[in-house]
Amino acid sequence: MRVGLGYDIHRLVPDRPLRLGGVAIPSPVGLTGHSDGDALLHAICDALLGAAALGDIGDHFPDTDPALAGADSARILAETLDKVRAAGFHLVNLDTTVLAQQPRLGPHKAAIRQRIAQLLGLDPGRVSVKAKSNNALDAVGQGLAIAAHAVVLVEKKRGARTRTTRRTRTIVQRTRSRE
Repeated sequence: MRVGLGYDIHRLVPDRPLRLGGVAIPSPVGLTGHSDGDALLHAICDALLGAAALGDIGDHFPDTDPALAGADSARILAETLDKVRAAGFHLVNLDTTVLAQQPRLGPHKAAIRQRIAQLLGLDPGRVSVKAKSNNALDAVGQGLAIAAHAVVLVEKKRGARTRTTRRTRTIVQRTRSRE
């Protein structure tokens, strides 16, 4: 089993739709970004990639790639999940926290949880979505940005080999041959 931690933050700007966890949130402001700016899905991507030791979202989906301009972050998450599965892992559960002063996200948490569970192919009981304000502190608390944290637990699929297990096996074999 492995744990991955993800984080993302995006600035709020007028005249842009707000999407969090793949859900449209009614708001006069939205998140900037090369893609659709969904900070929550980006944090989940980073957590998944980190758990599988595959780098971070910028390594796989650079903000310099014109093909990703305005991209739906749900597509980025699907591709990320494919990469993690190809590395021999499956997702066990997900815990997230969104930090936003405005808009209030409490009324949207259930829809976000359902959408994330659907995107990841998980039972909603394995997905947690929490929302916090930053009590008027820093850029988030001043309503200038929204941040998100994600923690995932992944497990190696039965019969799958990863780079880490092969390397560990080689080290163990070398150690045994010296004995």
